[in-house]
Amino acid sequence: MELRFESLTIFEFQEKFPDDNACMKHLAKLKWSSGFVCPQCGNTKYCKGKREYDVQCTRCNYIESPTSGTLFHKMKFPILKAFYIIYYISTNKKGISSTELSRKLGLRQKTCWLFKQKVMRAMKSSGNNKITEAAEVDESVIGGQEEGVVGRQNNKKKLVVFAIEKKSKGVSRVYGKVIKHSSAKELGAFMKSTISLDAKIKTDEWTGYTPLKKDFANLQQIPSGKKGESFPDLHRVIMGFKGWLRGMHHRVKYLQAYIDEYTYRYNRHKMKGNIFDNLLERMMKAVPCPYKLIII
Repeated sequence: MELRFESLTIFEFQEKFPDDNACMKHLAKLKWSSGFVCPQCGNTKYCKGKREYDVQCTRCNYIESPTSGTLFHKMKFPILKAFYIIYYISTNKKGISSTELSRKLGLRQKTCWLFKQKVMRAMKSSGNNKITEAAEVDESVIGGQEEGVVGRQNNKKKLVVFAIEKKSKGVSRVYGKVIKHSSAKELGAFMKSTISLDAKIKTDEWTGYTPLKKDFANLQQIPSGKKGESFPDLHRVIMGFKGWLRGMHHRVKYLQAYIDEYTYRYNRHKMKGNIFDNLLERMMKAVPCPYKLIII
């Protein structure tokens, strides 16, 4: 890429993106850095469109903007403010609420919340970087207390499974997923998408993990211990997520999106310099997401 922001402070951000024009120019460079391919006919030749930074196919006359076909598609507020939302979400250590975004940017809280949901879509793991060495896996229930419900049972609460990658100095990566039940099928699908089959895996003695030994040759089941003392790093990560969720989002309705946000930021805690650029590129590569698909 032509522009890499190795240390993007708020002042540098404002200098790079002073207005909507600068933002659209940058998106155009990101989108067509490898050349133009018409989504309608596949033609690779183009001319300038009616608006600045739009391109028009020379064969079928299809006009494409830098934001079309991305998570910026059909935005109803200035692109500069969208950039600010991405900047604040990516550079704040614990994220930022839609209420705070609304106050900073002069947008409606609902507008900030909906666009933030789109940003979190871009935070979803690609599944390309599986845990290859030491891993630990466990499930947990997220949500308020329910009478008559214990253990892995859940009615209004949601069941999630987390996996961590263990390194000599602690936890290097975290993955998580909302699951319907703690069966071998659900647990196995998550583990196969996040952990290599030959990785060294530790889990507790829950029966749902036992059938997975045929797929994961190095899966070891050990007693969880009192209050999970056999998995201190994993439980610390899970408790950290729960604390962050209570402080930032206060609800579990969109739990998978919140897990994606938390793990995206956790897994990139050492790349603070270009995390904004990374997230912006993900927004451009992702397919459009109408708001009606978010609020269902």
